[in-house]
Amino acid sequence: MKTQIGQILAHHSAKGQILHYYCHVMHPGLNKSRLIKASSPGMVGTLAEMQAKEWANKWNEVCEKQDARNKKAEHRSHLSRSQNEAVERTEEAQFRLEELKTLLVSSLETAGPLDLKSLKITADFSGPKPKKEKYPDEPKIKDVGPEPIQTNPRYLPKINFLEKLLGFGASKIKAAQLLFENDHAYWIKDKVSANQEFESAQKTFKSAIKEIDKQYKNDVNSWEQAREDYKINVQNQNAELDLLDSTYATGDSEAIVHYTETVLSHSDYPNFFPKEFELEYTPETKTLLIEYLLPYIDELPTLREVKFIQTREEFQEKHISQADLNKLFDEVIYQTALRTIYEVFKSDPPHHIESIVFNGIVNYVDKSSGHNTSACIISIQASKEEFLAINLGLVDPKACFKNLKGVASSKLHGISPIAPIMNIQRDDSRFVAAHDVADTMDDSTNLAAMDWQDFEHLIRELFAKEFSTNGGEVKITQASRDGGVDAIAFDPDPIRGGKIVIQAKRYTNTVTVSAVRDLYGTVLNEGANKGVLVTTSDYGPDAYSFAKDKPLVLLNGANLLHLMSKHGHKARIDIKEAKLQQRNS
Repeated sequence: MKTQIGQILAHHSAKGQILHYYCHVMHPGLNKSRLIKASSPGMVGTLAEMQAKEWANKWNEVCEKQDARNKKAEHRSHLSRSQNEAVERTEEAQFRLEELKTLLVSSLETAGPLDLKSLKITADFSGPKPKKEKYPDEPKIKDVGPEPIQTNPRYLPKINFLEKLLGFGASKIKAAQLLFENDHAYWIKDKVSANQEFESAQKTFKSAIKEIDKQYKNDVNSWEQAREDYKINVQNQNAELDLLDSTYATGDSEAIVHYTETVLSHSDYPNFFPKEFELEYTPETKTLLIEYLLPYIDELPTLREVKFIQTREEFQEKHISQADLNKLFDEVIYQTALRTIYEVFKSDPPHHIESIVFNGIVNYVDKSSGHNTSACIISIQASKEEFLAINLGLVDPKACFKNLKGVASSKLHGISPIAPIMNIQRDDSRFVAAHDVADTMDDSTNLAAMDWQDFEHLIRELFAKEFSTNGGEVKITQASRDGGVDAIAFDPDPIRGGKIVIQAKRYTNTVTVSAVRDLYGTVLNEGANKGVLVTTSDYGPDAYSFAKDKPLVLLNGANLLHLMSKHGHKARIDIKEAKLQQRNS
């Protein structure tokens, strides 16, 4: 059984730019699948072929083990073939379940830096040189025998004395002459026909030789061109790897993303895992944001045991209970989040990545509407130093996730959407469409460059609309001089409501931890239940770490645009444009 390699496709941004190339590879026999990503089609093809070779070796091992099991099965003379099949299917089912339960620990020994040079192509062109087709046999002229001659005894009649005496000799001579003439005429006819057939065969032979020579020349030219193309392709791909290696070493943002994509593509998961992800790297804070598509609970294997019932001559399958399936799903999701973060950190010796935000996305059918839906169900931010200090081989994945202040519902299998800690800034995410548009706002308004007093009133209006649905109100305080906004929200909800301090930072630079500390101090001084900090830019990893275990909510530019869209406003955020305006003013 061979690895199935899908079509190489290009992933485009919203503006039509190609971000990367990818293809799916899978091995049905091994129940393995991977999404291969790289910066060029050639690189994707190379990585796919390397994966195919690796899986081919694994498949050979599986087949060898299967042969061993078959030999053992021969000794189970008391069991029928069907019973043996039931045993094998049970063993396979147990292996699939155990594989999911050990997703995290199984990666601890294999995770590490990816040697890009090891991905270089060193093999020579393997295409066999064409061989010339064998020439047909050269035609030969048909043998029509020797030319008849009159001196041949056949044409010399024997006349005895009596025949001569009686005058019969002349008739015999005439008959022999006639026989000679007829034989000679037929010989001439056969000779002409043979010559004509020979000439025709000669033409066909020469044409065939010419065609064979021509085809061989074309085949050789094609082979030589393929060999040259292969050589150029190898040089280009190896040059790409050298470039990626050097640019990654210097901390180039694009190279870090491509390198990390390659690392995650090499991570070995069961084939029902979507293995799709989006990455975004922020060099100012050395933060990598990973949006990872997770399997839905219905995609997990549930088979636990297979028995053959002899009395009914049928197989009976036993599946894990719904409660066990729910537990398994939660374990898989927590393990996948921790494993992904671990693999990325371990693959990064230069410390280009100091913080990771992992958002786990699930695609599913909403049972209430019947529509295809996508939801973020798990989100976690972790610093490198903090995370690698954890002994992942001994932790309970859920407890570890909670200890890192990850955000998720108590029961992941309930598929309760949560607000991610950070969203990917896609090319079009700075523009928000809405049915209703505020009188003074449109999609040309750059929030990062607007007047700070207008920004103050905008924030107040947004949160006034947000809290008005529950009967709350927002009161703006005296305008501050740093361009931020200070407001107090009063939420009447008896359980999660109370006094909420809101601050805004119309920033073009990363918000530091000091601003978050200031907000926390304000919350304590005001006796508030919660503090909300809104910025047009983003936060550093230390800011997220500080806010983890405190009643603080950090909203970045993407969250702000989402909030505006929710309440019918259009706007955009362009940090570069705002900085340029600041320099020119």
